[in-house]
Amino acid sequence: MGVRVSDVLDLDVMKEAVVHTGHKDLAHKLIEWISVIEVPVENFVRKHEFVLTTGMGCEEDPALFRSFVEDVIQSGATALTVATGRYVSNIPKDVLELATTYNFPLIEVPWKTRFSNVIHDVLQVINEQNEQKRQKAENLRQTLTNSVLNGGSLEELMDLLYDATGIPVAISDDEKIVRANCDFDSTVIEALNEEGDISVEKLEKPDVPLAEHPLYHHLDQYNVDGKMCYELTIFSNNKKQGYLLFMPKKSDELNWFTMHALEHGLTACALYFLTENAVEMTEIRLKDNFVLQLAKDDTPLDAKMLSKGELLGYDLALPYACLVGDFRVVEEEDPTWNDEQDQPGRSSLHSLNYYVQKEVTHASQQLGRKTMSSFDEGEVIIFLEIEENGYQETVNHFLDMVERRLHDQLAHVYFAWGVGLHNQGLRSFYESYHEARTALDIHTEEHGFGERTFFEETKVNRLLMNVASNESLIKMVQETIEPLIEYDRKRQTDLIHTFMTYQKYKGNVSQTARALNLHRQSLLYRLRNIENLTGLTLVEADDSFLLELSVRLWLLKQFK
Repeated sequence: MGVRVSDVLDLDVMKEAVVHTGHKDLAHKLIEWISVIEVPVENFVRKHEFVLTTGMGCEEDPALFRSFVEDVIQSGATALTVATGRYVSNIPKDVLELATTYNFPLIEVPWKTRFSNVIHDVLQVINEQNEQKRQKAENLRQTLTNSVLNGGSLEELMDLLYDATGIPVAISDDEKIVRANCDFDSTVIEALNEEGDISVEKLEKPDVPLAEHPLYHHLDQYNVDGKMCYELTIFSNNKKQGYLLFMPKKSDELNWFTMHALEHGLTACALYFLTENAVEMTEIRLKDNFVLQLAKDDTPLDAKMLSKGELLGYDLALPYACLVGDFRVVEEEDPTWNDEQDQPGRSSLHSLNYYVQKEVTHASQQLGRKTMSSFDEGEVIIFLEIEENGYQETVNHFLDMVERRLHDQLAHVYFAWGVGLHNQGLRSFYESYHEARTALDIHTEEHGFGERTFFEETKVNRLLMNVASNESLIKMVQETIEPLIEYDRKRQTDLIHTFMTYQKYKGNVSQTARALNLHRQSLLYRLRNIENLTGLTLVEADDSFLLELSVRLWLLKQFK
């Protein structure tokens, strides 16, 4: 901010002033303050000051007066006005030559000119202009805010900022993707994003005309192949949202008004991203709730549901497989993870939901498949578009992509999946979800957490679940397996696991011993123990079948 020297010279109090040097730049040099100073100058004069002096102390020492004028010039003052007639009769020739060399405005006023009147009138002009610029900055703030509140785009914000400052500006999001560009050199942005071979140097301290404005302390300045640009980071909701970039031709352009305009632009961009996040969160919640309704509510797939799905961008007429996943955190000490992030009501942009949704979207785009997904209290639900022939290959390929990228970001999170095939009918989504959930639960109960289980692979287990309601069968199973359970509990052994491994290898003792990492004699001892406790003979097919049936039912936890 400041007034031009030519504007000050037009004041009535300066009508008798004579400009000796620096005529060329009178309409461009700016005055931010006015002061009266006599020798010595030292550090009492700052940049852009309009200095008044009588030359007191220099009346008998022309060399001292020349040194005084040189010190004023070196201080960065805008102009020097000398009241002649008492201490300085005439401005010496060598002083005029000095001022001419620096193209510095050296002005003479008669002794009768009252400095108090000059100070009063100059400050009045400065204050009036400052008030105009403050009002201009306030109007810009209101315009930028109204643009965001009325649904304006980032391009509109950048246009408003460019029109107000005349400085090329651009904005990129937190992933450094350019969202708006107004006359900003795109090659500079590419270099800042480490694209190409252009050298980029970040300055330790930004080059700014003044240090008073608080925004100066948040500036980053870069030298990009000889071109200078500045960067401000945009924060909202305690999260880095993006970057505001601008390229003034000279650092002097970063004056009071420009910095206030950039500050208002920064605030407007933060508000825009906050609004965008709120819209995105609302859309995610609507989609989440819709997918949960499809999966968990026994709601007929009628015209209303089809229409609602279409509004959310879902085509419910396509064939889908339902993928239900559970996750476990293995390395909780990872500083990027926070268990509280997935509590209901917290933003999905700061939770595992966000990462899952992001990778589901990426994988679906890569495979060219439609997806619908949701995250409900630690359960991931995904409906993946498939072709019914060979759909398992599609599902496995999709989950491979999702898990691989998720593991790169969250190495401590592991998933187990159940998969149900979409069937035609009004309850297809509801039924396929429950098939997937059943497949996942059966595998977890029998084999522990992990891997992927397709519903059609659980036929035997589902058969056992149906027959487990027979009371006489339950009693027989209890009598058969309870001795093993009690023995394992008291002796801290695992005879049940030993038997199931033995069955897996079809009674081959050598293979079973290797799988259990046991000596052959140790395995035979365990097998004899099983026979003694149950009263069954493992080489007898009927006895072996009865014990395996009992173990499977116990593992499914269909009875106490």
